[in-house]
Amino acid sequence: MSEVAFPPDLAVTEARDLPQENCGVIGVYAPGEDVARIAFFGLFALQHRGQESAGVSVSDGETLRLHTAMGLVAQAFREHDLERLTGHIAIGHTRYSTMGSNRLSNAQPILVKGPYGELALGHNGNVVNALPLRREMEEWGYQFSGTTDSEVITHLLANAPGLDWGERMQYFMRRVQGAYSIVVMTRDALMAVRDPLGVRPLCVGKMNGGWIVASESCALDHLGAQLIREVAPGEAIVIDDRGMRTLYRSVERQRALCIFEYIYFARPDSIIGEKLVYSLRQAMGAELAREHPVEADVVIGVPDSATAAAVGYAQEAGIPYSDGLLKNRYVGRTFIEPDQRVRDLGVRLKFNPLPAVLSGKRVIVVDDSIVRGTTTPHVVSLVRRAGAKEVHLRVCAPPIRHPCHLGVDMATYRELIAANRSIEEIRQIVGADSLGYLSVEGLLKAVGGGQGAHCTGCFTGIHPIPVQLEMSKLALEVSP
Repeated sequence: MSEVAFPPDLAVTEARDLPQENCGVIGVYAPGEDVARIAFFGLFALQHRGQESAGVSVSDGETLRLHTAMGLVAQAFREHDLERLTGHIAIGHTRYSTMGSNRLSNAQPILVKGPYGELALGHNGNVVNALPLRREMEEWGYQFSGTTDSEVITHLLANAPGLDWGERMQYFMRRVQGAYSIVVMTRDALMAVRDPLGVRPLCVGKMNGGWIVASESCALDHLGAQLIREVAPGEAIVIDDRGMRTLYRSVERQRALCIFEYIYFARPDSIIGEKLVYSLRQAMGAELAREHPVEADVVIGVPDSATAAAVGYAQEAGIPYSDGLLKNRYVGRTFIEPDQRVRDLGVRLKFNPLPAVLSGKRVIVVDDSIVRGTTTPHVVSLVRRAGAKEVHLRVCAPPIRHPCHLGVDMATYRELIAANRSIEEIRQIVGADSLGYLSVEGLLKAVGGGQGAHCTGCFTGIHPIPVQLEMSKLALEVSP
């Protein structure tokens, strides 16, 4: 989900310069099981997709109950919260806000009441026509408590015309433009919907006679569920006492899975598009070694997302791989404003170099991406201070030259380091002895499927759907 009504939040500082994804969703249909607890543990596996708020909603067949709170999953719930969430259906959500406001009114799932009863919804993606839809619905008399596109589509679906949920889903898909993988819960059913382009992942599995829907298959693994299949692009499924079936499927042929799912967002142990993410990252590293070889003594990755790519680079290049940077896993997002001393520490808080591995060596540093370029120079400097004789930076993502409009916080043209600079200019800024980016062609070769199967708009500027470029400016007009 994305924000539609406020400027960027400056209160949260990232230790690395990374693209930010925006949510993880899970759904559980399991009569006789503690579905709230299952959803809770499933969200742990999806914590990497959002760290600002979390929530679970359940249904016992009569009443929908909801709990949302700020912070990580472990911070958002206490034992008594789970104990009161009784039922046989649950949906859960963990959130990252793509355009700012980090407040409880924007936490999910979102619970609304429509003509067909109560409905709860959790959303991962970005609806590019959320503003005109919101204005239209406000003219109809609907009132909004938050500022997200997710609240807009929740009201739209809860009030969609149609004799059944198949017709309502068809109406919903006709009206909504953009990226959305959503889980929906009514009093007696769990539904899951994926946009016709399939921008964000969504899969379904089976567990002890029940069903699990999740953003990534790693959540199914942690819950002991068996992956059945992905929810197809443009498909809406329902799970109820009759089992699982397709409610509606669009005829859209174009596909545009966000390629950053493979580069960075997804966990390496997830299967997306029937492909293990770890293997694809290794393939990216191998392709990077073929495109940008260099004489060196050791290959290291910036942990953790670039580790597999660094292994692939080392294997293809015939250069030893080693862990050269150790990650402090307890440095993450915080709601406490750091003082200038902490800001200056930057990368040193998150990574500690190993001089015994790096000293006197020609080092290849493999990273997944460079967005703003604000922290990459610190990574290079950290390796140099550990005694590296040379530092050669290799990047698995092509130069990011364009913002994303489908749910990834990819910064603005002004902020993107590659938007108006040459590779040599970027090399000088980051302080590396050499710099090599994987080409778009090489990336597509590594992941398979070709240009038509993935969205590469942040590299090429060619987006799979028309984008409202004035969206951010217009958003200010609806700010509460």
